Amino acid sequence: MNLFTEPGERAKAMGVFGFVLAGGGTIGVLLGGVLTDVLNWHWIFLVNVPIGIAVFALSMRLLPAERGPAVTGRLDVAGAVTVTSSLMLAVYAIVKGNEAGWASGQTIGLLVAAAVLLGSFVVLESRVQSPLVPLGLFRLRNVATANGVGVLWAAAMFAWFFLSALYLQLVLGYSPLEVGLAFLPANLIMGAFSVGLSAKLVMRFGIRVPLVTGLLLAAAGLVLFARAPVDGSFVVDVLPSMILLGFGAGMAFNPVLLAAMSDVEPSESGLASGVVNTSFMMGGALGLAILASLAASRTDNLLASGEDQLVALNSGYHAAFLLGAIFAAAAAALAAALLRAPAHASVHESEGAHGVPVSAEAD
Repeated sequence: MNLFTEPGERAKAMGVFGFVLAGGGTIGVLLGGVLTDVLNWHWIFLVNVPIGIAVFALSMRLLPAERGPAVTGRLDVAGAVTVTSSLMLAVYAIVKGNEAGWASGQTIGLLVAAAVLLGSFVVLESRVQSPLVPLGLFRLRNVATANGVGVLWAAAMFAWFFLSALYLQLVLGYSPLEVGLAFLPANLIMGAFSVGLSAKLVMRFGIRVPLVTGLLLAAAGLVLFARAPVDGSFVVDVLPSMILLGFGAGMAFNPVLLAAMSDVEPSESGLASGVVNTSFMMGGALGLAILASLAASRTDNLLASGEDQLVALNSGYHAAFLLGAIFAAAAAALAAALLRAPAHASVHESEGAHGVPVSAEAD
């Protein structure tokens, strides 16, 4: 937002950013499979140490050294502690819900404590001089909508990554490397879309149409996974879902980030970006906890009734995939209902500077 001020250049930069993320996903799942097969699963965590050192060194060398606007006030430590503790307690309560019982004192107590901490966070943010998350940011409709979409979409995408990997490995018997290769088509599609097609769609249709379409494609891919059988084949039962999810994620990624920053001043783009990324992380953490608990509960109930282990396991994944599809569809509905359409003339009628459509400049 700050380095690329012309709309056309910014759209290209966002496309490259999305392409790099898709490329990282491709390398990550393949490298994770290799490390797990050749060494052991601990290395999927240890490999991040040299990567982190390299990122730090390259950032210090390559990123601009200019300082941003001065920030007054003290660091909002209390806000950081309350919101993080709230999320941790909520995730722990959900993950342990099947074991402790959903009506148990432990589960209810943890969820109540999480709600109290979240309420405390909101109160703190409304009173401190330099809040971690300025609540006024959420009065901007596109910003608030993009964050809501981010929470729901992250929950759906975590269903895809986590549960489909479990289905491939535990039900179909794939090795870790084969699981990584199974994700390759989706990641390649995401990369191809991000590097050029997604930006062109945004410039042609604005942010709402590609975002809603991408989320609906992702929902359709999860629904297809929810019918994958115990003896499924890659071509018939896995590849179509991966293709739909690749198209959906590649189409929706750019618009949701643009929506999150479309109402803010360039000087606040870092704040808006940080908030939407936090929404993704919160949605992923809570969503995965809910989906994994649902899958485990469904599987345990079927095993208790005498069902075959693989059938019970697969049925649990099916339930979680369906809920993930509902999350993605709800995100699409939220975006369709609340995201603002560009107020400028249509792209067929008017073009801005450098031949970029006016609606794209607004986005």
